[in-house]
Amino acid sequence: MFKYVLLVAFVAYASAAAVSSSDDAHAEVSLLKSDVRVDGFDTALETTNSIHAVQHGDEKGNINGEYGWVSPEGEHVLINYVADESGYHPQSELLPVAPPVPEAIVKALAYIAAHPSKESTN
Repeated sequence: MFKYVLLVAFVAYASAAAVSSSDDAHAEVSLLKSDVRVDGFDTALETTNSIHAVQHGDEKGNINGEYGWVSPEGEHVLINYVADESGYHPQSELLPVAPPVPEAIVKALAYIAAHPSKESTN
């Protein structure tokens, strides 16, 4: 029974290796830098399949960086970010942005603020 389990595991491994023969599966790290200091740190990473990441941090815990890759469609993706005491703040052309608030809603909110209801004043 053990031989059958071993045979099935070997066949599954061999077929999985054949499926993942793309360049991404065989990417190698082409650049890896790390500089840790008392006043902060700097790191950089690049791979042979166009993935890169760069980070700069200070002694207060603030981190600025970017990372990017090439999508399967061939589009270059780049994300810049700041991570600090107020959270993680990414910026990219590819990130969704909320539409502007319609002018009618802005006017309605201004009217509501200027004319509070009788219930809220009691």
